[in-house]
Amino acid sequence: MNMFIIDNELAIRLGCFFGVFIAMGVWELIAPKRTLTSPKSRRWISNLFITLLNSLVLRIFFPAAAVGMAFMSEWSGWGIFNILPVPSLLAGIMSLLLLDLAIYAQHVLFHRLRLFWRLHMMHHTDLDIDVTTGARFHTFEIILSMEIKMVIVSLLGAPAWSVLIFEVLLNATSMFNHSNVRIAAHTDKFLRMFVVTPDMHRVHHSVIIGEMNSNFGFNFPWWDRLFATYRDQPVEGHEAMIIGLPNYQDKKYLTLQWMLAVPFLGKNR
Repeated sequence: MNMFIIDNELAIRLGCFFGVFIAMGVWELIAPKRTLTSPKSRRWISNLFITLLNSLVLRIFFPAAAVGMAFMSEWSGWGIFNILPVPSLLAGIMSLLLLDLAIYAQHVLFHRLRLFWRLHMMHHTDLDIDVTTGARFHTFEIILSMEIKMVIVSLLGAPAWSVLIFEVLLNATSMFNHSNVRIAAHTDKFLRMFVVTPDMHRVHHSVIIGEMNSNFGFNFPWWDRLFATYRDQPVEGHEAMIIGLPNYQDKKYLTLQWMLAVPFLGKNR
């Protein structure tokens, strides 16, 4: 299993990324939820470029990334699940849940602490929300997030296979729940029992601060309900709600140079 992961990790990750990206992109064309306020080509060029840049930076600075940290922890005997006699399957399932909880907590923290918020703001300055928004993060935030993830993986002693599954799921669900797709209300209600849906996460990108500070989950929807950060629907409705931040409604923030400059500007929201 370990050799299979080592030999095929990049292919698995890229295959899943492009598969989900194409599927959601086609779905957005066939059944969009909202009318976009800006040309898709203008936003996609910047969003996809920052995605490529972040991927290259992570490969340069963290060539083994979180999966590599899982292997290192296993070989060194680090972490809870490498110390306690826990079966690999149970350890993997628990790791998936705990890693997702950690990402939820990190997301809340990035909204609460001013320094982290300045890095995270760029994700919220997109004036529309679609499949490319799911990977629209500032490079400094991506680096910090990977460092946090690697620490958590080492503390847990998470099995490498579960870390790879988590990474693939996190990437896939981020594209899914940021997508501009129409899902029937009864289907959305059912799906919300198991996964964060586009209608659930879109609330988090509202220009209204109280709505933006809700629905922090990426993979699983349970943490928002458990910790009272869940909001069912935007007050203005999905079609009428305004996306973004109050002080960043200028379309110049859709261009790469301004996206990268956001953490260093004086405007907090």
